[in-house]
Amino acid sequence: MEDRKREDIALLARAMECRDSLAEFRRERERCKRFTYGDQWNDTIEDRGIKMREHDYIVSQGNMPLKNNLIRRLVRNVLGVYRNQWHTPRCRARDLRETDDAELMNRLLEHNMERNRLEELYARSMEEFLISGMVVHKKWFGRLGPDTDCRTDLVSPSSFFFDTSSRDFRGGDVTLAGEIHTMRFSELAATFACKPSDIAVLRGIYGVPQGESESAVCVVYEIWERRRPLRLRCRDRRSGRMFTAGADEEGVIMRENKKRLSRGETALVETRWVTDEIWRYTFMTPEGVILRRGDSPYAHKSHPYVFKAYPYIDGEIHSFVSDIIDQQKLTNRLISMYDWILRASAKGVLLFPEGSLPDGADINDIADEWCRFNGVIVYRPRAGVPLPQQVSSKSTDIGITELLEIQMKMMEDISGVNGALQGKLDSNSMSGTLYNQQTQNSLTALADLLRSFDDFMTDATAKDISNIRQYYTPRHIRRAVGVTISMADNQSDAQSVKE
Repeated sequence: MEDRKREDIALLARAMECRDSLAEFRRERERCKRFTYGDQWNDTIEDRGIKMREHDYIVSQGNMPLKNNLIRRLVRNVLGVYRNQWHTPRCRARDLRETDDAELMNRLLEHNMERNRLEELYARSMEEFLISGMVVHKKWFGRLGPDTDCRTDLVSPSSFFFDTSSRDFRGGDVTLAGEIHTMRFSELAATFACKPSDIAVLRGIYGVPQGESESAVCVVYEIWERRRPLRLRCRDRRSGRMFTAGADEEGVIMRENKKRLSRGETALVETRWVTDEIWRYTFMTPEGVILRRGDSPYAHKSHPYVFKAYPYIDGEIHSFVSDIIDQQKLTNRLISMYDWILRASAKGVLLFPEGSLPDGADINDIADEWCRFNGVIVYRPRAGVPLPQQVSSKSTDIGITELLEIQMKMMEDISGVNGALQGKLDSNSMSGTLYNQQTQNSLTALADLLRSFDDFMTDATAKDISNIRQYYTPRHIRRAVGVTISMADNQSDAQSVKE
C-alpha cells in the first residue's frame, strides 16, 4: 500500500512538473491573447525604479494611450482564408472493394460532425492555433445533449499539459498528457460517484459541507501515462485464439498446460514474453487521492487527446501572433506620438504675467479655464505689465506618417497577409492576373501554417473514426444514415484524409 501511495504521489509530481514546464508558454499565450483582442498597453515597464503598466505610465504623463489593432485584422483575414478553403474531412478506402464501407463511414462522420458542430469548432480551434500556437481536442464517448455519442471537446491549452521533453512534433514520443479540470461539486459527484455513499466520501475528500454542492469548486487532475510492461503473448493451439496475459497470469497458464499434458493433449497454450504498450488514465485530487484509474478503454489503446503545436522545436512553441507583436507596439507608439504632437501644436503654452492675476484668484483656476472649451479668463490689466499670450509652434513633419506606412508594410510582410489577401488593390489600374498572382503568393506564405492545421484535423478524424467504429451501435447508425448495419461487419481499412 505504501509503495502504491508513493507511486501515486510521484505520478502527480510528474504531472505538475510537466505543467510547470509550460509556464512560459501560458504567459506568452495570455500576452498574445491580450494583444489580439485589444489590450495592448499592459506590458510592464520600469520608470525610476518603479514598475508599472505602460498604460498607467502614459496616463501619469497626462496623455492618452491610443492603439490601432492590426493584429485582430490579420487574424480575421487568416480565419477567412481557412473558412473559404474548408472541406469536410472524409474517409477514403485503400481497397476499391471497400468503397461502400468508406462511404458509410463518411455518412457517419458527417452525422457526428453535425452533432458536435465541428465546422465551427475547427474555426475556433484555428483562432486558438493562430494566437497561442497550440490546439487541443479531446475525443471521447459520453453524453451529448439528450443522447450519448462520440464527443469532441475543445480543451484550453492553459489547462492542458504534456511531456515537453518529447521532441517529435507528431507526438509519437509523448509519455504523459492530461488536463486540470475545475468543476463544481455537483458535477464532480455526477462524474465519480457510483452510489450514494460515494458522495459522502467525496465531500470528505474535498471538505465540502452539506448544502454547498453548487458553490464549491473542486480541482481534478486527469493524467494519461504511457507504460511498457512485460506481458505474455499467448496462442491457444486448441482453439487458435491469440490473447495477451499479464505477468501475474503466468501461473494460471502453466497450470492449464499441466492439466492438458496429464490428459495426453499436445495442443498447449504457447507463450512468449513481449513488451506491450498501454496508456493508463488516473483521475486524482491535488493531494494525490485517486478518484478513478484504469487502462485506456478506447480501441486505439491511446489517450483521448489530439494536440498540435506549431512550430514545435526543442520543446518551444511560437505562435503566428507572437511574430507581429513588436510591429503592433511600435505602430501604437507612433500613433500616440502623432496625437501628442497634434495636441501640443493645437493648444500651445499660455504665458500669464503674475501682475495680471486678479486678487483672490489662483493660477490653477486660470489653467483650468484656459483648457476649457469657450473658457473665459478674467484678468486685471496694469500699466507696464504685458498681456497674457499663448505661445504655440506649427506642427512639423518629422516622418511619422512614413514610419507608420513602413510598420504596416512590415507587419504584412512578416505575417504573410498582404493587401491582396485582404481584398485591397495597390492601384486602380492593377490587372486581375496580377491581383490573383499576389493572392496566390500570400497563400504560399501561409501554406505551412494551414497544412499544419490540416495535419491536426487528419489525426483528429482518425480518432473520430476509431471511436465511431467502437461505440456506434445499430441504433446510432440507424439514426445517422437510416439503415441498420453492425459495425463489427464494417471493419474497412479506411484512411482518414483531408480532401
